[in-house]
Amino acid sequence: MPQPAEHVEKWMRRFHPAPAARARLVCLPHAGGSASFFFPLAKALAPAIEVLAVQYPGRQDRRHEPPVGSIPALADDILDALRHLDDRPLALFGHSMGAITGYEVALRMADAGLPAPVHLFASGRRAPSRYRDESVHQVSDDRLVAELRTLGGSDAAMLEDPELLEMILPAIRGDYRAVETYRHDPGRRLDCPITVFTGDADPRVSLDEARAWTRHTTGPTDLRVLPGGHFFLVEQAVPMIRTIAEKLADGALIGP
Repeated sequence: MPQPAEHVEKWMRRFHPAPAARARLVCLPHAGGSASFFFPLAKALAPAIEVLAVQYPGRQDRRHEPPVGSIPALADDILDALRHLDDRPLALFGHSMGAITGYEVALRMADAGLPAPVHLFASGRRAPSRYRDESVHQVSDDRLVAELRTLGGSDAAMLEDPELLEMILPAIRGDYRAVETYRHDPGRRLDCPITVFTGDADPRVSLDEARAWTRHTTGPTDLRVLPGGHFFLVEQAVPMIRTIAEKLADGALIGP
């Protein structure tokens, strides 16, 4: 059984330490994504807010580990790391698959008797209760790569490298399997505020599906629609960062 510090280091990447930060933001990547995706966000928010980026198994420095099995199992492991990070208010930010994972982590924080997250930022993902008939995890490697090209957000050169693809596709397929087979518990809701970010041209999230996040918390929900597709957050980083900083300002860090 790993020691607490070892478990935190296994799951969390701290690109810009901010020991005097007023709050901590834990960021959860999209399917196929890695912790390094959030390096620019961490730099922009430091030193007022310390960003920790979750590193899922099966990629980068964890590439030799088995890929994600399911969203609930992933959320359980992340919760075990968050148990040891209770020294300041904590918020969660997740993009696409990361938004659903963040939601499940927040539910588990309540079950474990931990302080509730002061905020959940759900980006690029329809509400947990809104499903589509998707089976990308069952398609051929070529079609899986085509899906990645369609959505954007992946390094084009990486998608043209056969050796690299052979290394990363199992983790990507595992991520898609986890999120496509996920089903929420209709009897559960959060108590914390939720800010929902969505792109106005995202083929994977309609405005109605984004608005449905209101059904998943007793707290306030704020919907922010920004220009762009599924990875709108890359081009719209400035307004997103401004919103996150406003929501995590000193006066807003009173938990529900």
